[in-house]
Amino acid sequence: MLNINNQAAHLKREILVRIAKLQLEGKLEEGVHSIPREMAPLGKEPVRCCIYHDREILRMRVMARLGHSVEEYDDEKKLAEFAKEALEREKPTWPMLTVLHEACNACVKAHYMVTNACQACLARPCITNCVKDCIEIKNGRAHIDENTCVNCGLCMQNCPYHAIIKIPVPCEESCPVGAITKDEHGKEQIDYHKCIFCGNCMRECPFGAMMDKSQLVDVIKHIMNGRKVVAMYAPSIAAQFKVAPGQLEGALKELGFAKIWEVAIGADITSTNEAREFEERMEVGHKMMTTSCCPAYVRAVRRHVPELESCISETHTPMHYTAELARKEDPDAVTVFIGPCLAKRREGMDDEFVDYVLSVEEIGAFLIAKDVDVSQVAAEPGAIVPSATGRGFAASGGVAEAVRVRLKHPEKLRATVINGLTGNGMKQLAHFGKINAGTLPYTEQSPNLIEVMACEGGCIAGPSVITNPKVAAAQLKKYVAAGLETPAT
Repeated sequence: MLNINNQAAHLKREILVRIAKLQLEGKLEEGVHSIPREMAPLGKEPVRCCIYHDREILRMRVMARLGHSVEEYDDEKKLAEFAKEALEREKPTWPMLTVLHEACNACVKAHYMVTNACQACLARPCITNCVKDCIEIKNGRAHIDENTCVNCGLCMQNCPYHAIIKIPVPCEESCPVGAITKDEHGKEQIDYHKCIFCGNCMRECPFGAMMDKSQLVDVIKHIMNGRKVVAMYAPSIAAQFKVAPGQLEGALKELGFAKIWEVAIGADITSTNEAREFEERMEVGHKMMTTSCCPAYVRAVRRHVPELESCISETHTPMHYTAELARKEDPDAVTVFIGPCLAKRREGMDDEFVDYVLSVEEIGAFLIAKDVDVSQVAAEPGAIVPSATGRGFAASGGVAEAVRVRLKHPEKLRATVINGLTGNGMKQLAHFGKINAGTLPYTEQSPNLIEVMACEGGCIAGPSVITNPKVAAAQLKKYVAAGLETPAT
């Protein structure tokens, strides 16, 4: 996993901060054109061939942060015009992802390469284990014939000096469903029919070519226009900041949000309903049920493992239930979900109660732009305190545990967790699909509740987080500990 502390991530956040500052000052249209020039001044070492090429790529990055698709880029159109269109936009536009081909490195096809660490040893396990006889020793070092190599990786696995390495294509490698391929020019393209919006490509591309289209301009616009904008933050978001309970609420209030909802409240509703649904399914003889909270997982099943579709819980997600509560309280409010991933942004586009979805990256940029230090804000705890298990949804195993404590007969539960929709995770889904379809045996020891998280470790490791997942996991434990010890219903 590409660490969150890298230059591509910093560049993205700097652009978001600059846009937010200009908008808050009422100078977005007149000042946005200066962002590329200020970020790539003359005399700075260029990333590409020259500083002017860097500026052109920055222009397109600014477009995406304004909420536009860079595929619609027109080099004769000023950034001020794109900014104006963003401010006049009534709702987010499809798709949520956009590919910056100018930044894409057009990585060569994944392959194995022999480094100068090769010793041309006597054992030569690379040669003896090669199934295609495509390795030979030349000039004191092993050489791979890429024309006949099938990329099985056996040479790398067997080299005692670790002298053979795999050169991957990060975005393709990270996509668990094969939705990313090269076009005729060697540039990457996304098949949105296959895509599950897990965001792995966006996180793993070291050139920042896979970009999400920001909705931050839209949200700030409504706040500045005096609309009542309510924020709904996921449990994983509280784990992104080293703050006491209530401080995040206070910080969001300082940003201009009229009311703050903990989505853990919706998680309590989800787990109560899923527990009831699980019991009903088991009573009528269903083999298994899977949780429904991760929209990337739900889409993965519907597009790639249809044999498992009947097992998906029909219960709505915590985001939906929280947004429904917010809309019932104030039908005219603008509802904004704050989460760690791209999949929730996709879900938000289909949910009648959700107007916008911001990432924690965008909220972090908003806080910086408005000079709000979360750790220094006075705590403003919400009126409703969710349960500890509701807050625990953000980590792998948390959903299954929340369901378990709400069952009448928890001893009948046989839960398992698919921790991440990697290639292996997709194989696990396929395995359970075959069990449900009857092509593999179902036994009394088989799991009857399957929790699936698209991200390894859970939502605290989403593609848009700003805190190391290990640190976030520790912070989540403190956040959970501040909840009730008994389930909220």
